Amino acid sequence: MRLLRIGEPGAEVPAVLDTTGTARDVSGIAGDFGPAFFAGGGLARLAAAVAAPSALAALPAVSGRTGAPIARPGKVVCIGLNYSDHAAETGAAIPERPVVFMKDPATVTGPYDEVFIPRGSAKTDWEVELGVVIGERGRYLESPEDALRVVAGYAVSHDVSERAFQLELSPQWDLGKSCERFNPLGPWLVTADEVPDPQRLGLRLDVNGRKRQDGFTGDMIFGVGYLIWYLSQYLVLEPGDLINTGTPAGVALGLPDHPYLRAGDRVRLEIDGLGQAEQRFVAAP
Repeated sequence: MRLLRIGEPGAEVPAVLDTTGTARDVSGIAGDFGPAFFAGGGLARLAAAVAAPSALAALPAVSGRTGAPIARPGKVVCIGLNYSDHAAETGAAIPERPVVFMKDPATVTGPYDEVFIPRGSAKTDWEVELGVVIGERGRYLESPEDALRVVAGYAVSHDVSERAFQLELSPQWDLGKSCERFNPLGPWLVTADEVPDPQRLGLRLDVNGRKRQDGFTGDMIFGVGYLIWYLSQYLVLEPGDLINTGTPAGVALGLPDHPYLRAGDRVRLEIDGLGQAEQRFVAAP
């Protein structure tokens, strides 16, 4: 299934895409795609309810703004330097263990929403990432293979970063990662059953029509299953949590001329099978 949420911020309606690409309102079945939905077995109930194409087609069509495909997650856990080419371009050593940091869950916004360049920013940067949404509690998982069973689905995630805030103002990365609207997500959450191998996805990003990132999830230093297993040894992963799994080479920080984002720039992101997103960057009001 491809899950999405349609409507203005704070009033989104949960929906499922049918075979024609029409969004069908499933609020009567699902409530909303938040932690309670995933924790209560909502995915299985929803799948059973719309299994027949006629049942899905009978649901009301809904259109409008596309919001993030999940309601605000309890936490956003991010992995830094998880592609060797990205580590190399930033001058960092290949990590021996996953580099983990947290991002404010309030940064999660719609895939086509405007993104604010923070006041005082000179180094706002882009990062296309595979986003992983947790579907059931993950605590001391037994193995990386076992860990994949707790995945609800996958989405295009944009881990926007302000490099001066991140690297120059504080020894922690959170300041440069948690600015307003710094995590566009979607357009859809594609359920795990439709992504047989998360390590076989191409991911791409361009800025104003110029290709900047062109990577492959198979080049991750630590794969999705390993990351979930590793995190579960230290954190309790809860239904609805989001994990950003790292970005490949091609960010502004690693390019010779450091072409950081400015007001009016447009960033387009795409991951195989997970859809496309585009954001316009504007000065923070």
